[in-house]
Amino acid sequence: MRIDTIIENARITTVDPDRPHASRIGVWNGRIVGVDEELDGVTADTRIDLDGAPVVPGFNDAHFHFSMLGLEMTQLDLAPEQAPTLDALYARIEEYAATRPPGAWVRGQGYDQNKLGGEHPDIAVLDRIAGGRPVYLQHNSHHMAVANTQAFALAGHSDVTRLSAPVGGSLGTDATGRFTGLIQEQAMSLVAHLFRPVPQEDLVEALGAASQWALRHGVTSATEPGIGGTTIGHGPADIRAFQTASERGILRTRLTLMPYIDALHGLGPIGGGDGWGIDLGIRSGLGDEWLRVGPVKVLSDGSLIGRTAAMCCDYNDTPGNAGYLQWEQQDLHDKIVAAHVNGWQVAAHAIGDRALDVVLDAFEAGQRQVARANTRHRIEHVAVASDAQVARIAAGGHVPVPQGRFISELGDGFTAALGADRVELAYRMRSFLDAGVELPGSTDAPVVPGEPILSLHDMVNRRSASGAPIGLGEALTPAQALRAYTHGSAYAVHEEQRKGTLSRGKVADLVVLSDDPAAVAAERIRDIEVRATMIGGEFGFDATGELAAS
Repeated sequence: MRIDTIIENARITTVDPDRPHASRIGVWNGRIVGVDEELDGVTADTRIDLDGAPVVPGFNDAHFHFSMLGLEMTQLDLAPEQAPTLDALYARIEEYAATRPPGAWVRGQGYDQNKLGGEHPDIAVLDRIAGGRPVYLQHNSHHMAVANTQAFALAGHSDVTRLSAPVGGSLGTDATGRFTGLIQEQAMSLVAHLFRPVPQEDLVEALGAASQWALRHGVTSATEPGIGGTTIGHGPADIRAFQTASERGILRTRLTLMPYIDALHGLGPIGGGDGWGIDLGIRSGLGDEWLRVGPVKVLSDGSLIGRTAAMCCDYNDTPGNAGYLQWEQQDLHDKIVAAHVNGWQVAAHAIGDRALDVVLDAFEAGQRQVARANTRHRIEHVAVASDAQVARIAAGGHVPVPQGRFISELGDGFTAALGADRVELAYRMRSFLDAGVELPGSTDAPVVPGEPILSLHDMVNRRSASGAPIGLGEALTPAQALRAYTHGSAYAVHEEQRKGTLSRGKVADLVVLSDDPAAVAAERIRDIEVRATMIGGEFGFDATGELAAS
């Protein structure tokens, strides 16, 4: 038998419990055909000697705003590393604005008030430094933004003193009651609608850029959590852009796409009841191994670091504020139930513990109305969960999707928001595994940096940027973290039969590393480098340039 490629002399971690380690792996037609002795007597067109380098399955990010990452590569970076103080942020905006044509938008992203002394940028300062240009600055959580007077005027709001927030949103004011330009949650729609739809060519190019980034960092699969909606997504033809990028060969990442809940609509009688979904009755699961329609996404609440997530009790540092839901509670409940009844896998963003109960109640109500097996409804983030809620998630067969990377990037903000006691309930991981839940790995990039290696590090070490421990009892072993980032993320979208382990019949997606995450000291996991990324049997990235065939 002759196959395409044999990779040999490697330290392969397969994440397959029946065959956890190997030194050789064979690839034919984009799939794995065997390992070690299963390849005895087999010849190959290409043989690659890895000289003992570690190999793991391709990383799979279960909650990755893939298209947003690509689009934000063209915007002003206001992350704390670039603008560590409010004065530095203003200076960066002023300098950038001066390079823009008169009247052009000044769009920035990534600022975090928690790292700016608790202060957001202010509308009056932005008016002064932007040279008459409209400004829109997106918070790193993507749950709030700050705009200036020119931006509001372009959106049809000529008098910002008369603005009012829609249901599920709020406006920022200072101690005197003056509007500061801060728009939170649904209030972002007061301006953000101007940016939709994103031109198709811009979106296609962004997807190509994001795919190149993904290959460099070992991400071979990802789930895009929200397209086609008015709150999340870029326009009503989002899927067309993904298809176009794939057809042009610039999309080299396997993607599962989540339509946002407001892209679903009534379909009329479809036999057995009224339908609710997207046109032609399409629902979760349609597609192939490269591009699929996945769960329907719904935001139930807001952001933990923005203090808008719906909590059971007040935030530690803002007494009187327990956050809020993004919808009227009954409306949210009905949408989730309708999606379940119509055959969708549901992915509900639930940060706060109050929101989590609302979502779990809706999951259970849907199941009582129409019993479905193996739904794997997801709860995105699960930022705060009690022991009882962990047990409910496990009993329902649901999939929690917490982000390890948040621990180091945002952990100090969690402690301020929740207090020392409740922060122990933040972004739980080990508790879910102990309860028998299959845990995925994800980052929510570009909310925080999306490199999987850094996320693995945080899942194991759980230290904030200041070095403070954040729920050390929830730490994973390196093997558990790797399983989450490979098999677990595939399981979260019903794809564990085709990816997630390096075993026969699975897609040939793998990553060559500089070191083995299970072999280095825990504090050094972050130093591991991605040396090469194979997807579909072809190396799409090779940092060394030394993967010579022989």
